Amino acid sequence: MLFPNKDKIIKRDNRKLFISLLALWFIVNIIQSILTEVISDEAYYFLYGKFLAWGYYDHPPMVALMIRLSSILFDGNLGIRFMTVFLQLGTLLLTWEVIEESKYERSGVLYFFLISASMTMFTAYGFITTPDASLLFFTALFLYGYKGFLEKGSWAMVFILSISMAGLVYSKYQAVLVMGFVVLSNLKILKSWRFWIAGILAIIILSPHIAWQVANDFPSFKFHLVERSEEFKWIFFLEYLPNQMVIFNPFILGAIIYVLIKYKFPDLFMRALFFLIIGFIGFFWITSFRGHVEPHWTVACSGPIIILLVNYIKNDEGLRKYVNYFIAPSLVLIVITRILLITDIPLMNKSDMNGKREKYEFIESVSKDLPVVFLSSFQGPSLFSFFTGKEAFPVSTLLTRQTQYDIWQFEKKYLNKPVFIVNTRGSGPTLYEKDGFTFTGYKTDSLQTTNRLKISFNIQSDQFNRGDTVSMAFTINNPGDYDIDFNHSQFPVEVCVAYLRGKETHIQPVELSEPIDIIQKGQSIKRKMKMVVPDVSEGIYQFGVTLQTDLGPTLNCHFVKVKISDHD
Repeated sequence: MLFPNKDKIIKRDNRKLFISLLALWFIVNIIQSILTEVISDEAYYFLYGKFLAWGYYDHPPMVALMIRLSSILFDGNLGIRFMTVFLQLGTLLLTWEVIEESKYERSGVLYFFLISASMTMFTAYGFITTPDASLLFFTALFLYGYKGFLEKGSWAMVFILSISMAGLVYSKYQAVLVMGFVVLSNLKILKSWRFWIAGILAIIILSPHIAWQVANDFPSFKFHLVERSEEFKWIFFLEYLPNQMVIFNPFILGAIIYVLIKYKFPDLFMRALFFLIIGFIGFFWITSFRGHVEPHWTVACSGPIIILLVNYIKNDEGLRKYVNYFIAPSLVLIVITRILLITDIPLMNKSDMNGKREKYEFIESVSKDLPVVFLSSFQGPSLFSFFTGKEAFPVSTLLTRQTQYDIWQFEKKYLNKPVFIVNTRGSGPTLYEKDGFTFTGYKTDSLQTTNRLKISFNIQSDQFNRGDTVSMAFTINNPGDYDIDFNHSQFPVEVCVAYLRGKETHIQPVELSEPIDIIQKGQSIKRKMKMVVPDVSEGIYQFGVTLQTDLGPTLNCHFVKVKISDHD
């Protein structure tokens, strides 16, 4: 043979090509990270990183650890995003490793990066820090470990499986689906005692997070499984597939549907990929019956899609032509979009990608050195803190969801002290405007909030008739180390009842058997109330007792279901 090492030379050259493209990918994402403004969720997670814990209201703690490590190395945007950029290199490497031998051909390398770069949200999570970034990495690690476990069953693969399973759960709760669909594709794996050891080790690694959930009364599970449920609307069901087209790129989604229909899985690993893709997309389409499905919840399918397309493209001429004629040109649009993300054109400003710094610096110029209280959302104080470095926090109400701020309870530090109150979405005594951005705000000399008071009540019947007068006993407990003055000079407190149904909210004052003056720290008081059932449409409502101030009605009790109807 004239060229006995020809194959080795080709493999070596293609490895160099792979490493060169991987380095280019890293450089592009670093530049994108620096030049693209931090989004609202990233600012919120930035605070996670400042206050490390074993769990958070919305998510497990991996995103907080990523940001803490990034902030040790860098300031500014890279202080949030560097570990995300770094982890995606690992995601690509692990995904590459489980692709068949054809990857060592030059075309295999090029198609791998072409398909990866054409997946909309996969590329976005290469420079935007959310829990999905580490979810993608640990999904790739899990698939790498699972393939190795099927082939060798070695203790090294058991260890990788345990680390990846724990990392998945520490990243995002969709981890249960990743592991569940893989096991469902190969139920015989449950007979493997080594696989059970991997699971037990993963649970041991997860024990601090489990303990945190127990200690905090499982806030994450209540949020994701209960609070996010909504009444069924056809729009939730109909928007699902169009949203998935955006997430994965409609041309890539079309290609993977073709592969899933045409090919049968040749082995257990490929079977797992089929189950992951069909399972994820099918599962979340079904969950659209209980409310809106965020498009990116299926992003864990990205790795399996890349693997399948690259594996089958070598011997499928039709698939190759499709990729060349449709997916490759779509990459141009993604590149243009990524360039636009670093501009300040109006379209990008409306998309939460740019134009926020000026708004929050304007709020800072008005509030001066006072701590800022936001009434509109939890994103506002997060962005304000990130862009200005000053303290801010929200006051949650029945009209806004609970967040990690309700666990932190930063407002306790400023009770009975001066603060500046901002509302970027509602009314207020003073309107401020600059360059089209408006907000209302005012200074108060003494802040008082009622969020931490707890109310319990007993209703005689869960059947209410419109116009009836209902009497009810209730108890208010003040577990805090501060007094609450119901006759406060700036934030007097009123006891009300609330009826909630979807986005429909009815707040109604009640008549008390005896007025309330001050509830001292640690004190509980009992009262009776009378209320008139409001003239609202018939149906099932969530009913509860709330305390209302100028900051809004607060969540003080567990709500119960009642049925409101006309008299028989």
